[in-house]
Amino acid sequence: MRNIIVPRILKCLSYLSLSAARAFGVFVGTCMWLVKGRAYRITLKNTRICFPHLSPQETQTFVRESLVETAKTAAEASIIWRNSWEWLESKIVEVEGADLLRAELAKGQGLIVLAPHLGNWEVTAPYVASIAPLTAMYQPLEIPAMDKLILEGRSKCNINMAPTNRKGVCMLLKALQQGNMVGILPDQLPKKDAGAEFASFFGQETLTMSLVHSLISRTQARAVVIFAERVAGGFKVVILPADEAIYSEDVLISVRGLNASVEKCVNLAPRQYQWEYNRFRFPKSHAAVREQKRQAFSCKESHCDSNP
Repeated sequence: MRNIIVPRILKCLSYLSLSAARAFGVFVGTCMWLVKGRAYRITLKNTRICFPHLSPQETQTFVRESLVETAKTAAEASIIWRNSWEWLESKIVEVEGADLLRAELAKGQGLIVLAPHLGNWEVTAPYVASIAPLTAMYQPLEIPAMDKLILEGRSKCNINMAPTNRKGVCMLLKALQQGNMVGILPDQLPKKDAGAEFASFFGQETLTMSLVHSLISRTQARAVVIFAERVAGGFKVVILPADEAIYSEDVLISVRGLNASVEKCVNLAPRQYQWEYNRFRFPKSHAAVREQKRQAFSCKESHCDSNP
């Protein structure tokens, strides 16, 4: 049933104007806050963990506003997938850090573009790909029709999608070795066969992917962080340099730099972060996590062709 209903709802939403989609997001997000379901509970938990200085009333306000912003992101997504780059470009009202992106890319070492779940991350890949070819990681969904809809929406505008498996890692390596850009969502919990370490994120020891460290170690690529903040009339794209610690040869220092890079962005627009994602679900003592780290696949150990 979900395979039929969800894609149809998204297709209907894709014909809304951006302002109408945002109004719909306000309605849905407010309902999520009133119903107090799973998204509300996880957002509340994460808000209390990351912003302990907020009063109970401030916490509830933050949770409601966060759920509204997340609902806006969801409502906007299918509109972005359906429309052309020219349409999306007209909705980008400001870009901060474009010179940084171009300068890092011009070094010819390859560029890792880190796009956390902040603002609307569906905007960032087309923007980056308008400058140079982009290979972006993509995790297939369990709903086939939904997966097809999203993949078709993202696989345009000079974007090459790479699956979240060994083949995808090889695609990222090849793109970096050719001096091109790759896009990674750095704040997702790593898959079972992916490398992971614990590093501080908003003061919490959080399971964090070590893929970025491995890619940098193997290719000497540079890294920037990007997000598209939702503003009046459209989006403001912000590009920042990654924390210098991310280039450390020590994997623990590197992943701390990765989380510091994400945290810096989140603090610029905290209510637009996807706080309903259960990022802190695995404590450091979790047995499954220990097993994951023991059996982790590292791109350093892969059999990818290292030739450009």
